[in-house]
Amino acid sequence: MAKITSRAEDYSKWYNELVVQADLAENSGVRGCMVIKPYGYAIWEKMRDELDKKFKETGHQNAYFPLFIPKSYFEAEEQNAEGFAKECAVVTHYRLKTDPDNPKKLIVDPEAKLEEELIVRPTSEAIIWNTYKKWIQSYRDLPILINQWANVVRWEMRTRFFLRTAEFLWQEGHTAHATKEEAIEETEKMIHVYSDFVENFMGIPVIRGIKTASERFAGADETYCIEALMQDGKALQAGTSHFLGQNFGKAFDVKFTNKEGKIEHAWGTSWGTSTRLIGGLIMTHSDDLGLVLPPSLAPIQVVIVPIFKGEEQLNQINEVAFEIQEKLKAKGISVKYDNRTDNKPGWKFAEYELKGVPIRIAMGARDLQNKTVEIARRDNLTKETQPLENIEFYIEELLKTIQKDIFSKALNYRDSHITKVNSYDEFKKVLEEKGGFISAHWDGTAEEEEQIKNETKATIRCIPLNNELEDGISLITGKPSRQRVIFAKSY
Repeated sequence: MAKITSRAEDYSKWYNELVVQADLAENSGVRGCMVIKPYGYAIWEKMRDELDKKFKETGHQNAYFPLFIPKSYFEAEEQNAEGFAKECAVVTHYRLKTDPDNPKKLIVDPEAKLEEELIVRPTSEAIIWNTYKKWIQSYRDLPILINQWANVVRWEMRTRFFLRTAEFLWQEGHTAHATKEEAIEETEKMIHVYSDFVENFMGIPVIRGIKTASERFAGADETYCIEALMQDGKALQAGTSHFLGQNFGKAFDVKFTNKEGKIEHAWGTSWGTSTRLIGGLIMTHSDDLGLVLPPSLAPIQVVIVPIFKGEEQLNQINEVAFEIQEKLKAKGISVKYDNRTDNKPGWKFAEYELKGVPIRIAMGARDLQNKTVEIARRDNLTKETQPLENIEFYIEELLKTIQKDIFSKALNYRDSHITKVNSYDEFKKVLEEKGGFISAHWDGTAEEEEQIKNETKATIRCIPLNNELEDGISLITGKPSRQRVIFAKSY
């Protein structure tokens, strides 16, 4: 195994090398797209399954809508179409044919041109709201609470594993409601579902907030978000929930008869997270040795490695190791016993450190005699000797401790990288020397927001929910401000 570039040396290179060497993903033959390998996909499956459970607990159902969206549908909501227009892949023809001048070559059949171009799904509001028009006639048909697990295409020119690729996996919720109040309640509920999942399942602390108008989702009246901080001091948007108002209801003429017998347009929300969360997971917890995974997301939570000389010793260890394995499995713990003979224990230790397995159990001949095992934690690299008796209960509790400790470490880093500033000079200095989240006053205008972005590459990540009111003056114009907002450079 090649040594990974350190974070201090080159954070971007460290990240890319880690993704490849930990067997999470690799570049594909399609420019800008990646292959998610089994180990990386196993992490996504764990995330997907937990989120899916949370969605169903809050009354949502899964459905599936077409990958292709007629261009006229896409154009119906102008803000949405304009917001995604530059990233769209467009299907114009439906057939290939053999080139008459070169039988080994295929060309697009000019006679097979579509009557209307199809947009390859960058987001599904258009196709879903066109469908809702058929589903909704009365207030009795509402609310509609739908989630879709799907892939989307946004034609990115500069790509990076998980964080930004031309095609990625995600879930997108789309709901329709009878009242504005219900839709806002849904929007707020889902951002809290996301923050609960990201903090308690992924071990990543987040700031919950609202986007400014210029950072808002195209076609939304309000965008709620959760923002996480990576180890290089940059922010990552970890999830968004959008209050769509009646924008899509009006664009697609989705009307219903309310309880008073009046006709009105439906109110909408949409919300989503994607495989970019895997990138956030890597950059929040991992170190120069490889991945650090919270137990709740680790495809392998415990690995057992035998240390032996000769087949006889291995057979003796096998007997005890298989017994431990079965006890752990009975407690719902995913465990692997690696008794391969083609690699030495030290090589295996390095492999499982690279893959972020939370607990490693090593067992040799002396351990058998003493009825003990050596337990190594991946998160803090500590080792200890524990008796074999009731080892399954000890491991069960240790996994819970590791989950909490991983979050606490990330929280301490995040909190130590939130800096209050009161001047533009101080703002620029902190951004350059420390990075992280910067809490500063803003005059509320798009002009000041844009100037700061152009001059420093920092954007307003969010206006925190339940923000404390505090009188101050904005960074550039010196206009009065009632509250601070969160700035950062971001992915």
